[in-house]
Amino acid sequence: MRILLTGKNGQLGRCFQDVVLPTNHELFAFASSELDITNIEEVSAVVSDIQPDIIVNAAAYTGVDKAEIESEQVFLVNATGPEILAKYAARLNIPLIHVSTDYVFDGAAVEPYQVFDKTNPQGVYGASKLAGEQAVAVACEKYIILRTAWVFSEYGNNFVQTMMRLAKERDELSVVADQYGCPTYAGDLAQAILQICEQYKQGEPFAWGLYHYCGDIPTSWHGFARTIFAKAEALGVIVKRPQLKAISSDQYPTPAKRPEYSVMSTKALSRFGVQAPSWSSSLNFVLDKLK
Repeated sequence: MRILLTGKNGQLGRCFQDVVLPTNHELFAFASSELDITNIEEVSAVVSDIQPDIIVNAAAYTGVDKAEIESEQVFLVNATGPEILAKYAARLNIPLIHVSTDYVFDGAAVEPYQVFDKTNPQGVYGASKLAGEQAVAVACEKYIILRTAWVFSEYGNNFVQTMMRLAKERDELSVVADQYGCPTYAGDLAQAILQICEQYKQGEPFAWGLYHYCGDIPTSWHGFARTIFAKAEALGVIVKRPQLKAISSDQYPTPAKRPEYSVMSTKALSRFGVQAPSWSSSLNFVLDKLK
């Protein structure tokens, strides 16, 4: 199978390369500097040259706070780019797998969001990702959109990496305790995407559309940090865990509003044999790698 991957230098992009490496699939991976998904001519040239069997779009503008002042660029990358990819996927009659976010919701729910629940993004980032979902759904019939959340990995900038850095710099940390979600290891997401790709290539009956993929057990950022430090100390990644203080979102204001509750139900993905992964087990793997 010939797979075209965008966003190869991001967390998901790097993890996807890792999971494809031991397989027999041909992976053609591009960074934004090598393929600008917002440029029709570039996308046309690359797709025509490679003739992929499937496109995986891991490219995204993910700076949630910075997005509030760079809305034009955010919508270009998160909405226009996916639309262009979807149109070229439609021309070749091949699937596009596109990754979205829990930030399309407002966080007012009290039970896990289903894929059909009403969206109401509270910031530019979430609005741009929702626009991307809608553009993909209109531009092509063969698409899988995976909304994910709280992504972490051994690569790039993420909450786990930040906590590891701060643990070495501070004796005490204040972490928001009133926002709830499901941490997701980028490697687990990459494996799920590859599994979906392989099922498609095997010609199995396919249900195109929108799905949720995230870790199994909800927690708060404070709870996530507590687990990170406990595991890191046990594994010897840090010498001593810092003291954790629970604070409210009001005590830690940010330019962009975060959903207070963005837990998502992953049950719909069971039709692909994909289950919500254990983020706690994956965290062990990541911390061991960082060690």
